[in-house]
Amino acid sequence: MKQPYRPVLDSFDGIELSPSLLALREQLAEKVHDTYVAGRLDEGWVYGPERDDQKKTNPTLIPYDDLPESEKEYDRQTAETTLKTILALGYHIVEPDHD
Repeated sequence: MKQPYRPVLDSFDGIELSPSLLALREQLAEKVHDTYVAGRLDEGWVYGPERDDQKKTNPTLIPYDDLPESEKEYDRQTAETTLKTILALGYHIVEPDHD
């Protein structure tokens, strides 16, 4: 019998995101949500006040800014894990010049 998958999560102790990376996290969270919505719409899902897998309705198929904080937090966590993984692997994220 196959054992249930149990992911091993990396510890990001000591990795803090600067204010500019926290702003980037929010931008990435919005793009994560947009990608999710686009995928669902391509699969035939539509907005509905309640999630219904048979009718393919979902209340989160709305703009990121209109999501409840609990839903935004899920997308933020995905974005933050991505940023911290990049940093933990030794990459550097450099702010673009705004000149």
